[in-house]
Amino acid sequence: MDVTRPDISSTSRDTAYSVGSELLLDRYSRTIFKSLRRADQRKCAHAYLKGLLVTSGKKSLRRLATAVSCDPSVVQSLRQFVSLSPWDFDEVMEELTRWVADRRPEPVWSIGRAVLPKRGDRSVGVHRYFDLASGRTRNCQLGLGSFLCVDTAQIPVDWCLHLPAGWTRDPERRRDARIPDVERYRPLWAHTLRLVDRLSARTDSPSSVVLVDMSDESDMGCLLHGLAKRRRDFVVAVPPHLTVLPPGEGSPTPVSARTLVFAQNPETAVVPLPGGRRRVAHFQTALVRLPGGFHGRSPGPPYRLFTELGPARTPGPLWLTSLAHHTLAEVGSIAELHTGTADAIGSMERNFGLLDFEGRSFPGWYHHMALVSAAYTYRRLHEFTAAPSRDAARRVP
Repeated sequence: MDVTRPDISSTSRDTAYSVGSELLLDRYSRTIFKSLRRADQRKCAHAYLKGLLVTSGKKSLRRLATAVSCDPSVVQSLRQFVSLSPWDFDEVMEELTRWVADRRPEPVWSIGRAVLPKRGDRSVGVHRYFDLASGRTRNCQLGLGSFLCVDTAQIPVDWCLHLPAGWTRDPERRRDARIPDVERYRPLWAHTLRLVDRLSARTDSPSSVVLVDMSDESDMGCLLHGLAKRRRDFVVAVPPHLTVLPPGEGSPTPVSARTLVFAQNPETAVVPLPGGRRRVAHFQTALVRLPGGFHGRSPGPPYRLFTELGPARTPGPLWLTSLAHHTLAEVGSIAELHTGTADAIGSMERNFGLLDFEGRSFPGWYHHMALVSAAYTYRRLHEFTAAPSRDAARRVP
């Protein structure tokens, strides 16, 4: 397999790397994929990574291979590497997390959803899913990802594939998709806690705030209890029908979150944005408690419920936060980061091949997500912040 000579007739022609960029990418690839045991695996990782960066349009395996080599065997080598080669997703993402953490990300862990449309029913985890963002029911895979915020960039550092019960309880499906025995059905709130636990193990960030949209989750109690048990502050988008208790003494009557927050007068705050910008925002907010608390006893601590009003007073997502005594500007700034997470996933879909995995297996899905995440991270952070000087590039033999 020859992945050293770029094909100048390929889609990479207009994005060919300079000598300095090649060295930069090689150093980055050797760092992120150093856990891969064999030299041929690391070579394929570098080729796949470069292919994702230089190939325009759809990132099929054939197009990736053509972009980085004239050797026809590269297609099969990359297919083998992604779908069949035994390398560890967790070890690669741990290295990527450490690399991003060294750039001092904001103390917010954002959890986003990637809806990956599929045809047929053979791709691992594929199911019918109502996507609240688009208002459509889709035949798709559903991935949840952890993101760290560095300056204005949202960087993916972990993923979970949601497996419906129809996949985890079917031995034939499990065998065909090579789903590990330890994988079982988990609701979305459980995937969120799993991602939080993995980030907690990988980073030294005991005060990081969890940011996640769970506005379509019916069982908010399990998520909120899990976050409280882990002593994690949170900003969570909740369903409008979530039952809350108004503030006050005695035994207030439970009401829906939407009813309570829209009974309040609007407030204005100047919200800080990534990159040092600011904007004026209008909110409606209320302090609330949750019926029964987390342990079935008296109501627990106070929380802040808030929503931002758009044009013509149209409400945005309804957020619940444990940061009850922080200002609206502060919690509004954290909630604002969720838009950046959605934008990052959109960019990965359009420009980095997130939707283009052609395999059907569980290991292959995770391998592809690791490679796409590494490519996105390189483009958003490494390429533009660590480029060698022209003099350094000239010294390369």
